[in-house]
Amino acid sequence: MRPLFRVLTVSVALLAATPALARGPLVLAAASLQESMNAAADAWAAQRHERPVISFGGSSALARQIEAGAPADLFVSADEDWMNALARKGAIVPASRVTFLGNRLVLVAPAAVAKPVTIKRGFALAQWLGSGRLAMADGAVPAGKYGQKALTALGVWSAVAPKVARGDTVRSALALVERGAAPYGIVYATDAYASKRVRIVGVFPAASHPPITYPVAVLKAAPSPAAAEGFRRFLVSSAGKAIFRRYGFVAR
Repeated sequence: MRPLFRVLTVSVALLAATPALARGPLVLAAASLQESMNAAADAWAAQRHERPVISFGGSSALARQIEAGAPADLFVSADEDWMNALARKGAIVPASRVTFLGNRLVLVAPAAVAKPVTIKRGFALAQWLGSGRLAMADGAVPAGKYGQKALTALGVWSAVAPKVARGDTVRSALALVERGAAPYGIVYATDAYASKRVRIVGVFPAASHPPITYPVAVLKAAPSPAAAEGFRRFLVSSAGKAIFRRYGFVAR
């Protein structure tokens, strides 16, 4: 079991041990949603509901926790694949599934040295990296999959692959660029907006990768299904989507 997965599993187990009346629904959400989902939870709590408890991580690790029986109420994935995997296993309430957000894939660099570049077929990313590394999320994580598909479609993956430094989540990849450990990184636009230490230097063409979408669904084994459904409805409402727009997401 990978270290991050162990940490997430322990976190969910501890949260599940909290008395149900002392907390709101337990939400497992993609790492790229940290600021926006917390803001949504605060807004929900301001309406006199119990504030949801949120555990963030890579969508792949969270989905595996759910498959293993984690007692969570709601899942928000950064792609359709991991939600589809749970749907095939009968782990979600099908009628509750809604794709409500979108995002963009971008190339970032440390803010102090960031210069705009043109991302197109055959662009010289491997040359720009020099002896440095390209920070990307793990290949099982949506951001990592989107990034590899984009680089493959643009014809540069084979040259760049030996220089990739992987992070367990998209935020781990972002951190490598923030610390100056990598001269470039591939993250979501919303991750770049959340950091003052990086700048977007280029945006990947939408046609170079599958659409970046975020589905949400109530889990079939949810300990607090009514609370989960209430918060899910808020997330996909006009008020909920307005919160995510403030953090750079595209509301669908």
